[in-house]
Amino acid sequence: MRPLMNDNFQILAQNATKAMRDVFPATPLMRNEHLSEKFEADIWLKREDLSPVRSYKLRGAFNAMRKVIPEQSLFVCASAGNHAQGVAFMCSHFGVKGVIFMPVTTPQQKIQKTKMFGGSQVEVRLVGDYFDKTLSAAQEFCASEGAHFLSPFDDEDVIEGQASVAVEIEQQLGRIPDRVILPVGGGGLSSGIYSYFGAACDYTFVEPKGAPSLAGALAHGVPVDISPINSFVDGAAVAKIGQRNFDRLKGIDPMSVINLAEDRICVTIIEMLNVEGIVLEPAGALSIEALDDVADQIKGKTVVCVASGGNFDFERLPEVKERAQRYSGVKKYFILRMPQRPGALKDFLAMLGPEDDICRFEYLKKSARNFGSVLIGIETRSPDSFGPFLSQLNDAGFTYTDITNDETLAQFVL
Repeated sequence: MRPLMNDNFQILAQNATKAMRDVFPATPLMRNEHLSEKFEADIWLKREDLSPVRSYKLRGAFNAMRKVIPEQSLFVCASAGNHAQGVAFMCSHFGVKGVIFMPVTTPQQKIQKTKMFGGSQVEVRLVGDYFDKTLSAAQEFCASEGAHFLSPFDDEDVIEGQASVAVEIEQQLGRIPDRVILPVGGGGLSSGIYSYFGAACDYTFVEPKGAPSLAGALAHGVPVDISPINSFVDGAAVAKIGQRNFDRLKGIDPMSVINLAEDRICVTIIEMLNVEGIVLEPAGALSIEALDDVADQIKGKTVVCVASGGNFDFERLPEVKERAQRYSGVKKYFILRMPQRPGALKDFLAMLGPEDDICRFEYLKKSARNFGSVLIGIETRSPDSFGPFLSQLNDAGFTYTDITNDETLAQFVL
């Protein structure tokens, strides 16, 4: 018999899960051979990227809405992504009206998908360049119209709905896994699953390095605003974890929380796309990339990684590939002082190896009499290739600066 954190919560989550079956099927729990072999463990992926809206967010939206219908028929939310789509889908399902506030800067792809899921039941309003203004406008409208505000995570009914992921995992696996690896943003999914499984398994909570809201809350003992944040992992980039969510998570071991560099997450997105044909958004790749951090703890264990979403805009693919290559060391950028003499470029090119390729070459300064500054990007197959290349540059007396990891300079020249 497993230890329970809250018998009543588990019953509520199970009831929510049963109710969901009238709306959408359980998402697959799939054993991944590639990852299982790589980590010498039994690795399963909970494929929330295969839900009707390609993320888990419709679970919480469904549960929160069903609790107040038919007394309430107008719903409001503020979101630039998965929450908006989940709310829109459920408004269409229940036949109720929804007003969804999104920042003016929201990509058209996300706006169109939200409108597609909601159809005639949903109105999208674009307000503000930043989310704070969007949220404020949504809450003001909600108060003036007597509508029901649907929080993306800081709501007991939403947490209960997200816990249906844990209910399905136990049903599909036939037992509770040894470890669950969870992405963390506002905390709805992680607090729901943690509250359902309780102490029956181990946990790894994963945040993007640029938005460690859970780690910040644990360090201070209360949720804190960690702005400014890096919004690249948009599905988990939250400046302040929800109070209700933190109330459920505040007793966890801080050592179970890890944060991952945004560029590192890109490596997993590319790997899962190329090797497995699985399309994941940055937040959806968090739990899989974290396997490297717990590799010595999971050998021989059954591990479930929650792939929380797959709403990936392929216009971002070049940026994701670029970040992945830079992080893995197979692509570097240099500012090189090139001697202004005949044959200098030829001498430089002769130093490149058979697997080295120039992917960027641009003169930045041509006014000097003896030297010119050149921005050069080099892509190769193995990070080890750069050792011999840089040795030859040094021996030949070339002066250069590696700017690959200089984020400030990269914003202007890369």
